[in-house]
Amino acid sequence: MPELPEVETSRLGITPYLLGYTVDDIELRERRMRWPVEDAVLQMIGQRINSITRRAKYLLISCDAGTLILHLGMSGSLRICPHDVELRKHDHFIMKLQTGMELRLHDPRRFGAVLWHHSSENIIHPLLQHLGPEPLEVDFHAGYLATTCKGRTTTIKQHVMNNKTVVGAGNIYACEALFRSGIHPTRAAGKISKPRLIKLTQEIKNVLAEAIEQGGTTLRDFLREDGKPGYFKQKLNVYGREGEPCHRCQSTIKKIVISARSTFYCPKCQR
Repeated sequence: MPELPEVETSRLGITPYLLGYTVDDIELRERRMRWPVEDAVLQMIGQRINSITRRAKYLLISCDAGTLILHLGMSGSLRICPHDVELRKHDHFIMKLQTGMELRLHDPRRFGAVLWHHSSENIIHPLLQHLGPEPLEVDFHAGYLATTCKGRTTTIKQHVMNNKTVVGAGNIYACEALFRSGIHPTRAAGKISKPRLIKLTQEIKNVLAEAIEQGGTTLRDFLREDGKPGYFKQKLNVYGREGEPCHRCQSTIKKIVISARSTFYCPKCQR
């Protein structure tokens, strides 16, 4: 599943091709997405794109008439193409621009979303209302994380992966941030000291910022808008490395399952 760095990489990639340009047409080739794609999205036709932002893993493409909300789901990706490039089988949503370029949402599994919101400012949508702070913004800090952890018996990995705590710390990046912090993923959130939470807060920020800078993790189903994979996977310390030696201490990387998610850690480096 594309995680926050992949979505942010997509946002950065498509922005130069969309921002300030007018939508000539929209083609809906498949409406059966996570939620049915409604005709309301056609309100973008003839509109100038004023902003392209991100909230958690939702991309928000705004114009005067409202905001298009895109989610890549499990297997979705965005691609910018000239209009004469042949469409692929699972190109379900096509936004045609006055420049002759097109934004195409490719989603084989159809767990993605194409939604419309009537406002372009102060967007209050049910999917966005209860989200926690963005990890790279000032609202996410050690004091905040410590407050949310107080008294919690859930594992720290589950806690930081909860979008109500903080958005974007998905499975890969939670594993990596916990390794860098030296925290065992099964440790109860409420039992972790403030100094360790300070370290964890900073490492969540670090691992996500590095992934964005390097273009997103190379996942089986993810491609950047230019069709090239990201490169962060080459620097992963624990995720996907079960049975391999730890880069730091040479102990064998272990895998367990927490809340149905594969969790990788070093039994020596993480306590």
